[in-house]
Amino acid sequence: MQPRTSPLDRTRLVDRSSAFLGRAWSKGWLPEPAIEANKLWAIAAKSFGDNADAYERAGRSEEDVADFRLRLEKLTASVVAEADLNPLGRAMAHGQLVRVIKQRLQFGALWSAKPALTETALAPPIIIIGHMRSGTTRVHRLLAADPAHSSTRFCDSWHPVPSKLHARRLWGGLNLTIARRLNPWIDALHPMSSGRVEEELGWLACALNHSTYQTQWHIPSYSAWSEARDAGPVYREFARILRTDAAHRNLADRPRVMKVPQFSEDLPSLLAEFPDARLVVAQRDSEDVLRSAVSIVANQMAIQCDNCDLDWIEQEWQRKLDLRDARMKEALENWDGPVAHLQFAALGDDWEREIARTYQALGIELSGEALLAMQREMASNESGHHTAHADQMAAFAQAPKD
Repeated sequence: MQPRTSPLDRTRLVDRSSAFLGRAWSKGWLPEPAIEANKLWAIAAKSFGDNADAYERAGRSEEDVADFRLRLEKLTASVVAEADLNPLGRAMAHGQLVRVIKQRLQFGALWSAKPALTETALAPPIIIIGHMRSGTTRVHRLLAADPAHSSTRFCDSWHPVPSKLHARRLWGGLNLTIARRLNPWIDALHPMSSGRVEEELGWLACALNHSTYQTQWHIPSYSAWSEARDAGPVYREFARILRTDAAHRNLADRPRVMKVPQFSEDLPSLLAEFPDARLVVAQRDSEDVLRSAVSIVANQMAIQCDNCDLDWIEQEWQRKLDLRDARMKEALENWDGPVAHLQFAALGDDWEREIARTYQALGIELSGEALLAMQREMASNESGHHTAHADQMAAFAQAPKD
């Protein structure tokens, strides 16, 4: 694997793939993929035939239906006008958005046949709030290791429509294989496997929340528009997906441990759907969070754009972190449910002490079985992946400046 010495490094495979696609389109070997909203919808809806309209609405209010359509128009317009995608980025954007529309219609078909899925009663969830790179993944995986809890797997997040014969897990594994070929540093940034505990970012992507897309593409107008918009329709769709997943996997009676950094920005809408939630707030030094977040975002953007501006990424993510801090603070001031606060450094010093304190603050029992499962989880993480990212950022600091 080639070393990563700059946040904007990318592999030669990315360059070759992008060059091939550009040549194939210019010579007419392959059709150039559409990004425009109406074309994407027509491609995704084609296999549903005359049922597409009914499936778009099944289980959803007219407000939620209209919100998704408007988000699709705004997002695609921003991608076309601002993202400056290379050919590989354009192909990836097309594929992602067609998949999201198809998943929306597939859910509609499922909810038409089984409307009770969206009404599944859930145990009160445990929701982890905090910035990316603030320790949320470690806390998430520790709490999810408790056999009394449930969690979402990578394959459930990114292939959320229930399927038979473990097809979701197979698709998730295929996705990660391709991702690692294009981006061999991905596991140093965030170790993943198809059946492993993962955040529910894919469910927010299903409703076209900006969080997934702004880490890949330069789309400031869509981010600003979405940040200012009521996130209620997004989290109503999120709740429907969670209830469906819990029913399909027979996990509804166990508290779901959930986390997405975007939650800190949208807390009122999230808590409106889960008013009985228990919250865990993860905190870390803001400068460390920013450096690490910039590294991750730059890594994603560089694959899909040839002209990434690292200074803009840093300024934008400083703004994002400030916005999330302000919104999280305001929401927590108005929250009277259980809350535990965890400091990144304290968790690193003595995670067992901090987890015990967290359980006590949330009013739940930490069993011996849970502690043993967490010890196994910690042991399995001693693979050097997280240190690898720290080593990468040290290399960035030592690299000669232009």
